[in-house]
Amino acid sequence: MTETDFIPSAYKNDVKEGVVCYKSPSNIALVKYWGKKENQIPQNPSISFTLDACATTTQIAFTKLEKEADDFSFDLWFEGKPKEDFKPKITIFLKRIEKYLPFLKSYYLKIETSNSFPHSSGIASSASGMSAMALCLMDIEKQLNPDLSDDLFTKKASFLARLGSGSACRSIEGDIIQWGVHKETEGSSDLFGIKYPYEVHNNFKNFHDTILLVDKGQKQVSSTVGHNLMYNHPYATQRFNQAHENLNKLKSVFKKGDLVEFIKIVESEALTLHAMMMTSMPYFILMKPNTLEIINKIWEFREKSRTHVCFTLDAGANVHVLYPENEKAVVNQFIKDELVVFCENQQYICDRIGFGAKKL
Repeated sequence: MTETDFIPSAYKNDVKEGVVCYKSPSNIALVKYWGKKENQIPQNPSISFTLDACATTTQIAFTKLEKEADDFSFDLWFEGKPKEDFKPKITIFLKRIEKYLPFLKSYYLKIETSNSFPHSSGIASSASGMSAMALCLMDIEKQLNPDLSDDLFTKKASFLARLGSGSACRSIEGDIIQWGVHKETEGSSDLFGIKYPYEVHNNFKNFHDTILLVDKGQKQVSSTVGHNLMYNHPYATQRFNQAHENLNKLKSVFKKGDLVEFIKIVESEALTLHAMMMTSMPYFILMKPNTLEIINKIWEFREKSRTHVCFTLDAGANVHVLYPENEKAVVNQFIKDELVVFCENQQYICDRIGFGAKKL
């Protein structure tokens, strides 16, 4: 598919008003995407677990204007209060997607959004937030054009979400989503995420992710700035090749249920992401001392307990502790006994693999 496949023909229905609401989850990348081209196209493919508990709920009440406006007409409410400082980001998003949703300037939108996790908890809400909003807007388009197929609806929602936040395209569906062209993956695309199309062993069903909130402050550097630093990065080419190779390796890992190899790939990917940040120009360190304390504790515990607990990181200090369902009890006890002390205000979030967004 190409971008032009997402430009609709004339709408069949005239819809005066309505309300749509979606709950969309966050996701955690196993193979990381870091570096992008124009129009939110990734420099390398990525794959993620869709989460369940960490989610954004967005409701859009829409009313048709008497005539099409010159600009976008919307108000934004976050957690029950008007949120003016979010509006510029939404305006940029609407400008990017207007070509694909030509109805946008014909309606006034009241957007109300809230997160299941605390704002400024250090959990990125752009993936869940942008995917929830993309789904609401697609639902409006489906009302204007009821012939829109379910398959095109899903792909276009992912396509639009990507234009708001790259990783948001991996939050529409679950449980394992791949994004970015990869020659070994049938149907893979830079334009939208796809459900992982190959066999996955039961070892990876109901996988758990406990998110340790090491630092709940504002990120030191925005993801957009970080991605752009890959343009002249001395190790960029090697990194992009590594991502392709790790996706190749994951195919047999997922099929065989090989938790030992899974750990090697996932932890290496997390550390490589941070290595790229530390070796860019300008360079930066997003890990905190407690991030490293947690990583070392996980390594010690895994060796001692012979469990398959591991970690991954986003572009921040928080640690995602990953472990299979059958080791839940022993790993949860370890987290409470030895890791929670390194969290800010001892806060952490228990999550697990989920199956994508839901209409409410």
